[in-house]
Amino acid sequence: MRSSELFEHDADFGVVGRGATIEEAFVAAAEATFGIMIDLAAVKPAETVAIEFEEPDVELAFVTWLNALLGHARDRGLALGRFALRRDGARWHGSAAGERWRPDLERGTEVKGATLTMLSVRGQGGVWEARCIVDV
Repeated sequence: MRSSELFEHDADFGVVGRGATIEEAFVAAAEATFGIMIDLAAVKPAETVAIEFEEPDVELAFVTWLNALLGHARDRGLALGRFALRRDGARWHGSAAGERWRPDLERGTEVKGATLTMLSVRGQGGVWEARCIVDV
């Protein structure tokens, strides 16, 4: 059921994640975001990082999730390709697995961060959708 896609937005990219739960939608959007930079299937889950934060607003939680992942990847020199997330009220507990960057993983487009532009998180008909513009 989980799916992701990209949409055009001037010089940046829009990411969309969909899933049966809000957490699945956020994970799918993380896959779309990192898929701009790397071939996710080529990433080995050799190292894991934990992502934890508190945010009651689901839209701000979505941007916080993506930016935390991007920050950890940049700070630790990791290509992340596997993601997990669970929510406990306003507390979010996530993880991401990947490996050190290798030249053959790069696609050439670096995602700098998730923005509030076109930010939306909503559930309808049993499907959650999370979307925003990411700065490249």
